[in-house]
Amino acid sequence: MRSLVLLLAVLALGGCMNVSDMGEGVRYHMSDAGLLDHSNSQRVNNFRIQPDSFIYIAQGAFAPPGSAYPRPNVVAETAFEGFIEYFPMVRRARAPEGLDAAMAEARAAGAHYLLYTRFAKADDRIGNSDEWLDQEAVDRLGIDSGVIQIMLIETSTQYLIDTARIKSRGGLLTFHDTKPEDLLGPPLEQYARGLLGLSDQ
Repeated sequence: MRSLVLLLAVLALGGCMNVSDMGEGVRYHMSDAGLLDHSNSQRVNNFRIQPDSFIYIAQGAFAPPGSAYPRPNVVAETAFEGFIEYFPMVRRARAPEGLDAAMAEARAAGAHYLLYTRFAKADDRIGNSDEWLDQEAVDRLGIDSGVIQIMLIETSTQYLIDTARIKSRGGLLTFHDTKPEDLLGPPLEQYARGLLGLSDQ
């Protein structure tokens, strides 16, 4: 009788929610509680663009304040990896460059939009034994965090279509041996999906 009740309970729960939804719910609550990586994106506009839009991605040469030294073009590289799945016409600058140079290259390539990014803040905390031996500061133990800024500019008019600020932080279960730039992939892919109006689910 007890096994029958358990089977009916499982079937009832299964009818309300599938396994992937339950897994996504658990992941969301664990990241919100600080156990897993978490990001918060703030967009100025809810603008959507066509899937066949040609996007040129570049990163400014601005170095984030603090002791973290992320790779110079890491935001553009990570954005490219997130956008290529959703926008087949994507190109990326090979090195950091100023806005005027990036706009000139985007226009020369025939791009419809310039996605201009920069690493505004990066805090690389001690997350492994090598970093501990290098710094040996108890107040530097903890989870990494970072902030990136994004501008989406129409190349033909230089009109600012959208701006976004993405704040990311690591989790207690995922902080070992990571850097602030390791947190950028999921929120940048989410931003690409948002430009198409796709759901996060």
